[in-house]
Amino acid sequence: MSNDQPPPGQPPEDDPFRKRPPDSQPPPSGGPQEPPPPQGPPSGSPYGPGPGSGPGYGSGGSGPYDGGGGQPPPPGSGYGGAYGGADPLAGMPPLADFGKRFVARVIDALIVFVPLAVISLIFGGWDYNSNNDSWDEFTDQVNSGRQWLWSLISVVAYVAYDAVMVTRNGQTVGMRLMKIRVAMLNDGSVPDTSSSLLRALVLWVPALVCCFCLWWIIIILTILSDKPYKQGLHDKAGKTVVVSAPQ
Repeated sequence: MSNDQPPPGQPPEDDPFRKRPPDSQPPPSGGPQEPPPPQGPPSGSPYGPGPGSGPGYGSGGSGPYDGGGGQPPPPGSGYGGAYGGADPLAGMPPLADFGKRFVARVIDALIVFVPLAVISLIFGGWDYNSNNDSWDEFTDQVNSGRQWLWSLISVVAYVAYDAVMVTRNGQTVGMRLMKIRVAMLNDGSVPDTSSSLLRALVLWVPALVCCFCLWWIIIILTILSDKPYKQGLHDKAGKTVVVSAPQ
């Protein structure tokens, strides 16, 4: 074995400790530096892509509430900035016109009323006579258990119809014909079962149990006066809005 030692001074060219790896070389001072990678929206945000993002809501996706590439509405569109920060309706279709909502509700009411009326007649729901005692007999039936039974059946039918249809795709038959739909205010998604059921209960129970005309007047006034989301009391209970659905 050779005992030759390297001369003092510079280490040999093949000394591995003399050469630093290329990736460890410090960047030249004053030279251009790469910009940091772009930061996307936080995970779970309903306003952009990512895990847990809302369906087509402000993300340019193919969801049912894609409002044209996720662009926010122009200034002065009537959408406020409630709930702090971003507008919940940014990226969703426009709010539905009151006229379309009213016609859709009339259609839905008839869809449930006609079968109930036929069933009531088959099973002797109301008896009407042309004699002088007809009003007294009608009043007796109103105060009887038969009337309460039919009221209960009506409540169940209307609430079930509304809740099931809205939970399935956000639309009742009347809404589909009028090209409008129900959406959750926070992310534009189809309402879940609990929101749809609560919305239907607030809408139909007071009207069918105690104050039919008065309750509908209250619902109409709240829709017309609410700013900026045109929510009736049932919409506020379910945290929903009604928007256009051109498809």
